Amino acid sequence: MNTPKTVINTKSASAKRMLRLLAMCILIPTSLALGVMLWNDRQYPLVILIITIIGNIPFFLSFERGQIKTRRIAVLAVMIALAVAGRFLFAAIPGFKPVTAIVVISGLCLGPEAGFMTGSMSALLSNIYFGQGPWTPFQMFVWGLIGLIAGLLSMRGQLTKTIPVCLYGALAGGIYSLLMDIWTVVSVDGTFTLARYLAVITASLPTTVIYIISNVLFLLLLFQPLSKKLNRLKTKYGI
Repeated sequence: MNTPKTVINTKSASAKRMLRLLAMCILIPTSLALGVMLWNDRQYPLVILIITIIGNIPFFLSFERGQIKTRRIAVLAVMIALAVAGRFLFAAIPGFKPVTAIVVISGLCLGPEAGFMTGSMSALLSNIYFGQGPWTPFQMFVWGLIGLIAGLLSMRGQLTKTIPVCLYGALAGGIYSLLMDIWTVVSVDGTFTLARYLAVITASLPTTVIYIISNVLFLLLLFQPLSKKLNRLKTKYGI
């Protein structure tokens, strides 16, 4: 039975966690906006560094002491490696990638901090092959955000079944494309216009549809086996 003190401590820890995540979701878009408005995307390596630092802080603050720390890092590294390898493997097919599916599964099973880390680090590391550029910070944020939201929904007891997870994957595909299209518009001359944004959305619609379909397919294939393995590891090692 939980004592009043334990309940209070739990609520306090939860509140602090949510504040850290909220601060991250405010600071990172602010950094992206400054990168565009002040530096015209010419200082994107600095923006990447800022996002990496801000995105890592909530994850490492969520650690407990002891071996759990090392084990959690090891599991997270494996998920990031799977996402990066999957993006390499399907490089020849535009829009057809397992990255979002793996990011979503990481967020659902390992928490919002791990979900954000998987998404942002997968974008950064895989772009060593696909090419780094001003788009990288945006990819890091958007993929990270998808993992973060998945983790938050999991904390609320949602997205436990395959069909709702696949629906979220489809929604995530649309969100990713819509947010990345904002960067496409702004990257032209540093300004955003609705007419140009609608034109970009229309032009990218076929790729967006492929991306949405791929998210659903990969989640159908990967959600059950990966989530079972991750949950088993969590139980066995107390992650």
